[in-house]
Amino acid sequence: MKFNNIDTAKKVFIVAEVGNNHEGDFELAKKLVCTAAECGVDAVKFQTFLPELFISNSNLERLNKLRSFQLSFAHFEFLSRLANDCGIEFFSTPFDIPSANFLNRIQPIFKIASGDNNFFQLIKTVMAFDKPVIISTGLASLKDIEAIYSLFESQDKTHLLSLLHCVSSYPTPPCQANLLAIRSLAARFLVSSIGYSDHVAGIQTAIYSVAVGARIVEKHFTLDKMQSSFRDHELSADPAEMRALVQEIRKLESWLGDGSKILQPCESAMRVEGRRSIATARDLSIGESVSFEDLTWLRPGSGFSPGSEELLLGKTVRRNVPRGQILSEDDFVDPVGPLK
Repeated sequence: MKFNNIDTAKKVFIVAEVGNNHEGDFELAKKLVCTAAECGVDAVKFQTFLPELFISNSNLERLNKLRSFQLSFAHFEFLSRLANDCGIEFFSTPFDIPSANFLNRIQPIFKIASGDNNFFQLIKTVMAFDKPVIISTGLASLKDIEAIYSLFESQDKTHLLSLLHCVSSYPTPPCQANLLAIRSLAARFLVSSIGYSDHVAGIQTAIYSVAVGARIVEKHFTLDKMQSSFRDHELSADPAEMRALVQEIRKLESWLGDGSKILQPCESAMRVEGRRSIATARDLSIGESVSFEDLTWLRPGSGFSPGSEELLLGKTVRRNVPRGQILSEDDFVDPVGPLK
């Protein structure tokens, strides 16, 4: 998947998930964007909602909490421009269809939260925008994810779909992070990218996810874990942790390489020094024919390589060859062919 200038086949796409950690404070939201950019992330993500289209009025306490956290569409337009000015991507998760239609005007990527990965009306709305769609798979069984995949497949849009392994517990116990599910998703679904949305406290799990194949990493982000009792602060990375997360993922990427099993430049010198050559197991005299018992294998690999013994068997030596000498073509009366 390509997100602006980032190809996830070549570089892990790191997302600082602000979510609602601004708690409705627009000035704090702006600071979160700028600080996330300073930490080196590729994108910053928020959540956009109209509370009455998100929470039932029977749950008045939560509805009022969401109202206090709500930013306006105008706020999000500003935050989108600010992120772009800071050199990172902006996108926000819509939690209702009007918010999705608004966000389509200001962002190049969409995210569907785990709680809405069975909200097909919203998914269909977002899919119709023909933009990359990242869907978190928390709360979902393999059958649930197959239903999402089938929807995109039916519209020939699986190339727009990325799936994030996610465990919807806040925070998630490390022993239940189940990172190998990333490999399972990659093996089962032919989508653009597989990634990980992290709810484990600390940054280690998010870093380790890259080692098992995550190409998108989303981590909650806050300026202060003690800002309030809002649960997301506890499991979020603060600026120091987010900076370390980015640095460690970039380091890990360089260690992982591209997966091709090829000779590395640093191995070149060892290709001769660390290999063996066919050598003499005893003193050979002029005119003797070589038998298998006359051969041994010694370093360095500057002569005939192991496996070339048949080239030498029965050949006549043209000079005395002491025990333990690596054999060469010049040791034989007749040509024995190129070195292998």
